[in-house]
Amino acid sequence: MPRADFRFAFRRRVRYAEVDAQGVVYFARYLEWADVGVVEYWRRAGIFERTAISGGEAEFHVVRAEVDYRAPMLLDEEVDICVAAGRIGRTSAEFLCELHGLANGEGNDDLRAAIRQVQVHVAEARGRPAPVPEWITAAVEALEGRRLKEGA
Repeated sequence: MPRADFRFAFRRRVRYAEVDAQGVVYFARYLEWADVGVVEYWRRAGIFERTAISGGEAEFHVVRAEVDYRAPMLLDEEVDICVAAGRIGRTSAEFLCELHGLANGEGNDDLRAAIRQVQVHVAEARGRPAPVPEWITAAVEALEGRRLKEGA
């Protein structure tokens, strides 16, 4: 998806603890960063405060995650974690994340990884699927500026 189509991005710097001996980010960190990006996206949309981790009622479990690695991230580089909602179904939501490197802070923006996450809204910690609440759909659609609910 073109970078300009993302309405949300969260910037961070690659830390020493995230790289291997060659200074390259360990592959599993990309999924961790996508998770961080989605949580920050939820903050911007006003959802995070009502999630179970914050004492609220909304609970999502990641049921699928796909990563397309394009180029390595290196120690001390800045990375923009861009997040967009792909779709909202009856019990699930899809989030699209892209990691864009900003080599040495020089503004050389390039795609390093594309990540697709599918999350299921659950009614309890055991994971029984439950319909995505309308207030979540409304908050995400307001942030995205478009309809996302399937069949809407």
